[in-house]
Amino acid sequence: MNISDMQAVIIDLDGTMVDTLGDFDVALNETLKDLGRPGVAHTDIERMVGKGSVHLIRSALLHGGLDADEATRVQPEAWARYQAHYLAINGRHSAVYPGVVEGLTALRGRGLPLACLTNKPLAFARPLLQAKGLAGFFAHVFGGDSFERGKPDPLPLLKTCEALGSEPAQTLMVGDSQNDALAARAASCPVVLVTYGYNHGEPVRQVDADAFVERLDDLPGLLAARR
Repeated sequence: MNISDMQAVIIDLDGTMVDTLGDFDVALNETLKDLGRPGVAHTDIERMVGKGSVHLIRSALLHGGLDADEATRVQPEAWARYQAHYLAINGRHSAVYPGVVEGLTALRGRGLPLACLTNKPLAFARPLLQAKGLAGFFAHVFGGDSFERGKPDPLPLLKTCEALGSEPAQTLMVGDSQNDALAARAASCPVVLVTYGYNHGEPVRQVDADAFVERLDDLPGLLAARR
């Protein structure tokens, strides 16, 4: 992998650029409180995130003792309440990881167009990027509801490559979890994972990826060195 071979970079949001577990914790537990359901611990939320907000809510409902049919029945009200709670606190309990701004600046300085691709709903993702001062780095932002399917399906990556005007084989996917890696492999994109993200509570270095970085600002040097 050589940075001179890359035409563009696609970057995940939660667990890759911003530590949003605090936002998830507040919004999800306020939702569960509204519904009279048991709360969810921070460590459990870390295992549940990564497949979109609808999946997160359903996982929390099942974790709290509802069976599949009951969770399906409650889901519409839970989703409506979760959206209201999340939008009210979006970004207040989250923080940009060290090295992210420096890494994005270096990638942009090398002339690489960037896109943010997340399973987070677009209505949550755009305000979060704006609030954290990251929105200006990205030519495109796509959420979990931007396409018919979300990661780990390859469709979002392929559509993002189309928007960027780049070939998948020359478009780097940067993420924090198996979802990102599976989507990248299926789309024929190279993939680098950060070591500090969520990955459903599993060791990220067990995931099939081309490389791992401790910080996002390690990425430009890594890519330049891998010829």
